[in-house]
Amino acid sequence: MLTKIIAHRGSKGIRPENTLPAFEKAIEEGADGIETDVHMSKDKHLIIMHDETVDRTTNGTGRIFDKTLAELKRLDAGGYFGYDYLGTQIPTLDEVVQLLIKKHFTGLFNLELKTDKIQYPGIEESVSAYMNQQTLPFKIIYSSFHPQSLIKMHALNPTVEFASLFKLQTKFARKFYRNQLVKDWHPDIRWVRAHRFFLPHVQLRPWTVNSTEDMRYCFKRHFDGIITDYPGRAGIIRQAIQGG
Repeated sequence: MLTKIIAHRGSKGIRPENTLPAFEKAIEEGADGIETDVHMSKDKHLIIMHDETVDRTTNGTGRIFDKTLAELKRLDAGGYFGYDYLGTQIPTLDEVVQLLIKKHFTGLFNLELKTDKIQYPGIEESVSAYMNQQTLPFKIIYSSFHPQSLIKMHALNPTVEFASLFKLQTKFARKFYRNQLVKDWHPDIRWVRAHRFFLPHVQLRPWTVNSTEDMRYCFKRHFDGIITDYPGRAGIIRQAIQGG
């Protein structure tokens, strides 16, 4: 089976991350999956962005949780990347999901709840309620660095697939796998490299696999997936190693 190529925040390497242009490009490049991150605004809207603050990827400052949707929509989330993307807005979860539906995306949609630094009140219930209202052509996978979010989401969605995210510590990942709460591990590629002789028999989808060397390493070992900023380049390398 081919190793799945999952676009990290969309085609983050060549488009402004976590924006509709980045997700459109990932689909265009044939990504098998899309990974993104969800926060909550001051007025309880589900917001797609990686950081807890808007400082790094927009022309604004401050925490997402302290801003309304209207305030967030006035920010430029593309200009930092290049002139061609001036005026690109921060998307909501609904806008991303509707784009994927419109584009007939049928792969994996890995939604990370960004609750490891800010525990947004009710975000698990809001995400579950929204996603469960949709007729989705794609498969949803929930992940988080925050164990309590995984526990809450699993209680709300016991039949959905879950993944443990981690950089170094595997305590909760091992516990959740034993208890059948998670099916997949999404470890830092550096952890994978350091434990290459003792890798567990679980579905591995390392992040962030960007170098040609790391891509080849993962494809040769037929990991279940890789999470990468460059899905187009990954597809070319996978073709050379795995065919298909």
